[in-house]
Amino acid sequence: MTASMPARLTSPAFSAYVAPARGRAQLWRTLLGVILILGIYAGLLALFLLAIDRWYGPGAERLLQARSPVGTVLVLATFLGMALGPVLAVVILHRRRPLTLIGPLRPALRDFCITAGVVLALSLVWMLLPGGPPLERKLDLGLWFQFLPLALLGILVQTGAEELVFRGYLQQQLAARFATPLAWMVLPSVLFGLLHYDPQTMGGNAWLIVAATALFGLIAADLTARTGTLGAAWGLHLANNAVALLFISAEGPLDGLSLWTYPFSQHDVAAMRPLLLLDMAGLVLIWALARRALRR
Repeated sequence: MTASMPARLTSPAFSAYVAPARGRAQLWRTLLGVILILGIYAGLLALFLLAIDRWYGPGAERLLQARSPVGTVLVLATFLGMALGPVLAVVILHRRRPLTLIGPLRPALRDFCITAGVVLALSLVWMLLPGGPPLERKLDLGLWFQFLPLALLGILVQTGAEELVFRGYLQQQLAARFATPLAWMVLPSVLFGLLHYDPQTMGGNAWLIVAATALFGLIAADLTARTGTLGAAWGLHLANNAVALLFISAEGPLDGLSLWTYPFSQHDVAAMRPLLLLDMAGLVLIWALARRALRR
């Protein structure tokens, strides 16, 4: 590393977390790692889509919109390829153990549980507050419980895959090479946000979704820098997505496992915008409370 990282943004634990990446931190290795991750993900995704198309025939396209429990679980399962990419990249290109992407396991588990607990507690308070938009029942409770184990496993895979790539592989490798947080904190977060740009689904709110996702990335990157493990970011991500996918969703893709939906779709720009802004404010509050809880 060319210079020491700013102390106010990091911790000795983060320096230890980045240490395994310092031996082979050349940019060409990291770029090849990104290509390898994309190639593995795209290749396995193509095979998965081919298998689904052959199995379900004409109904495959509708199934993959994730408007049903089965479709949502299948879409979440596609992230297994994304999870495999960084694991192989660190082994093949950087000659280090995959568990170094996570950090020390006991502190990581503790950070995971603390942050997930903060998100779930605040989400419960928010759901119980009066005055919100009316909700419509989406899924029968018995069916919801039947799918709950698979749903949680799928969300664990999906959020874990994204964290391994963005707060694990990219943040570690870039922090090992560059001192500035613009490289190892901001750049992966901006990329994370841009990959969620979907004007077909979100219409006029597409760039607001990018901003909200980039903010999430910055918060997850900061928690990783403070704790020196992937646990806090993963716990934040899993609990956040579990609430959005399993409890209250807007009508549209990925609402297939939700107990309730809002009485409007993801295309409704005017109705969605206040909720997105409220979610962003809630993320900042969660970040502040999580940092306080993790310090203890």
